[in-house]
Amino acid sequence: MIYDILQMLIFICLLVIITIPLGSYIAKVFTNQHTFFDFVAKPIEKFVYKITGIDESHEMNWKEYALSLLTFNFLGIIFLFIILVSQGKLPLNPQKLPGVSSWHLALNTAVSFVTNTNWQAYSGETTVSYLTQMLGFTVQNFLSAATGLSVAIALIRGIMRHSTKDIGNFWVDITRSIIWIFLPLSLILSLILTQQGVIQNFSSYIKVHTLEGLKQVIAMGPVASQEAIKMLGTNGGGFFGANSAHPFENPTPLTNMLEMLAILAIPASLPYAFGKMVKNTRQGWAIFSAMLILFVIMLGTTYYSEKTGNPIINHINITGPSTMEGKEVRFGIAGSSLFSTVTTAASCGAVNSSLDSMTPLGGLISMLQIMLGEVIFGGVGSGLYSMLIDAFLAVFIVGLMVGRTPEYIGKKIESYEMKMSILAIIIPASTILIGSAIASVTKAGTSSLLNHGPHGLSEILYAFASAAGNNGSAFAGLNSNTLFYNLITSIAMIIGRFGVIIPALAIAGSLANKKIVPVSVGTFPTDNALFSVLLVGIVLIIGALTFFPALSLGPIIEQLLMNAGRLF
Repeated sequence: MIYDILQMLIFICLLVIITIPLGSYIAKVFTNQHTFFDFVAKPIEKFVYKITGIDESHEMNWKEYALSLLTFNFLGIIFLFIILVSQGKLPLNPQKLPGVSSWHLALNTAVSFVTNTNWQAYSGETTVSYLTQMLGFTVQNFLSAATGLSVAIALIRGIMRHSTKDIGNFWVDITRSIIWIFLPLSLILSLILTQQGVIQNFSSYIKVHTLEGLKQVIAMGPVASQEAIKMLGTNGGGFFGANSAHPFENPTPLTNMLEMLAILAIPASLPYAFGKMVKNTRQGWAIFSAMLILFVIMLGTTYYSEKTGNPIINHINITGPSTMEGKEVRFGIAGSSLFSTVTTAASCGAVNSSLDSMTPLGGLISMLQIMLGEVIFGGVGSGLYSMLIDAFLAVFIVGLMVGRTPEYIGKKIESYEMKMSILAIIIPASTILIGSAIASVTKAGTSSLLNHGPHGLSEILYAFASAAGNNGSAFAGLNSNTLFYNLITSIAMIIGRFGVIIPALAIAGSLANKKIVPVSVGTFPTDNALFSVLLVGIVLIIGALTFFPALSLGPIIEQLLMNAGRLF
């Protein structure tokens, strides 16, 4: 147990250490300050603008920014859909895999990767070719992550600027995100992963004879290059069906630690970058502290539940940990608990163990982190702009309590900002609950369940939370590769992604147009520990009020029944 706790403390310390230099670098990139990487990145950036006709000096209002973003993403869905259905006729397909014959699976997969969800209703090694993995999935891993980061930067500009309608240029933001941040970090991480044993080749699958005299097919492929951006971009889509439990994706305890750090590196650094950009790093630390407090609470609860295990197994005199089913012995309970907490906190979806095999309380924490709006660090960009929306709500509530117009970093938070903030919170929450309700009362929804009773409901709830929260992980007991689930989760992914992005951009445009309000004695400070605790409370209260009834019927009652000796 001491080793387990030490592993978690080392992870948290390394994450904090990464935050300052990476956050400073991100802030410099988006405020056009000099960086050590300029000599490589600037010529590439100029070349991209030249061949695409982008005018980097052109500024956009929030509507133009949103339209450019939506157009770009929906074109990406069409492009990836075409690749999926026609991959059988395309090169780099040594296994001669046919095109994805199910149009609804191809649509679901295309929507999934473009929305940074990476929900996978298929097994990669038997369904998609090397070309699809690289030109389709890996490209979208870069673009979807850059889209989220661009929205966060646009919202920060809205807070920074005053008396203007402009919040930046989407094409410039997404270009700089990829060239300055994702490409160099991915290159470094992919080289380290390759050295540790993550494969990177274009070989055909290898057929071998086992010691038992049976035949086995070992899948190959360019894995390391996708694995790096899969983690750094909080994407989560695995090259193989086993995802990060597969030894070709995650071969050693060192890669397990590096991949977890890669998942949270950019999301954890963005609050500090936010503080640097608004010229008040205390504001960034206040946001970071709230995220870290929530993360530690969730991690501690998950580890305690998994370490405690299943009392029914304990009562039949089986010694040792009673929750190792579904976990890799290479990582154990601590490595699996930490990974599951990291991946569901960050809307990544990569897993190194089966979430469906966790204790009900452990599974509840993974589900709850998504349901809270993916604000506990969250996805690249999406975590910060979602948490800032909660911060606007927090100062508004405080303003009502003291009878003053709420302010946040010199900007008044008024009715328009509150309407957009509430929309950003209600839209994904409603999508989760309505989708789960439809699936739980229809034959098309319940026929895919492996388990019934409260665990069956948990599987449905998790599927819609993962889709609407753009996480992509799943309780494997649900067969989601059906017409019903492929279509309804596609809708949930689109609504969950753009139903938050559009209100966030609208808030950015509104704040940019406001004047700076001087700080007075009545201004509620938002850069101290009190505000961090208040923000944590707001996040938890919103989640509890919204999802407690549904969770009570699923993982909560399942945990109580398990403790009473009843299983499903």
